[in-house]
Amino acid sequence: MDKNQTVVVREFFLSGFSQTSSIEAGLFVLFLFFYVSTWVGNILIMITVASDKYLNSSAMYFLLGNLSFLDLCYSTVTTPKLLADFLNHEKLISYDQCIAQLFFLHFVGAAEMFLLTVMAYDRYVAICRPLHYTTVMSRGLCCVLVAASWMGGFVHSTVQTILTIHLPFCGPNQVDNFFCDVPPVIKLACADTFVIELLMVSNSGLISTSSFVMLISSYTTILVKIRSKEGRRKALSTCASHLMVVTLFFGPCIFIYARPFSTFSVDKMVSVLYNVITPMLNPLIYTLRNKEVKSAMQKLWVKILTF
Repeated sequence: MDKNQTVVVREFFLSGFSQTSSIEAGLFVLFLFFYVSTWVGNILIMITVASDKYLNSSAMYFLLGNLSFLDLCYSTVTTPKLLADFLNHEKLISYDQCIAQLFFLHFVGAAEMFLLTVMAYDRYVAICRPLHYTTVMSRGLCCVLVAASWMGGFVHSTVQTILTIHLPFCGPNQVDNFFCDVPPVIKLACADTFVIELLMVSNSGLISTSSFVMLISSYTTILVKIRSKEGRRKALSTCASHLMVVTLFFGPCIFIYARPFSTFSVDKMVSVLYNVITPMLNPLIYTLRNKEVKSAMQKLWVKILTF
């Protein structure tokens, strides 16, 4: 059936967090702080990596700069609309805007999952094959892996979006979240979505769960291959920041997407964690535990102040 014939609902209402204006005013200030912090932190990392010759030539920091860019894109898909809705009593979003938000959310989110897997491989080569690191993780290979991450995200998101836009929406239009995502949106469809849910869980759930298992397996392999206590201590120190990012990002994604699309009261808070909090924390996690990044940032500040 043609989309124009099946789509009757032309706009959705987002449930948001509260209908009390005073509470929403406080939440607006809080989430604005989160969003500004996300931009400042990630932009600072991108500028630092680009301006420092050593960091710019290192595969690890090249990938970190790309992760920061993805974090900016990811938070921008949902947070600006959330901030605007805090100031509006009716939290409306058109059907086309909803589908676009859903598409870019999964596009950037899946690309970040794949990139985090690439970063785990980078740490494996650096720690287990240090003599071959510069040869294996060349700039050319890094560019290919980053491009593959974006392409993987695009394919994943396209599948999710196509499955969604072919559903008929002709009745309820209250999305039980603060943004449009696959689980709350397809629950509004005027059709049996059991098979669609299975396909989407197989898609999103499999990607998030398998990527997480691969990441944990790679770090376990690193620790097993290193025999000395001092070597394991250095490996843990190097990988600790990445493991924190992985846990904060993949844990909520697995909770949301690797189960049947039923609604739990904690879903909104879990969505806040991986949509808003994690992109803000990534720069802090990497800079606070990384002497090289902190040193490069100090040099950058000296250059700016003495310019």
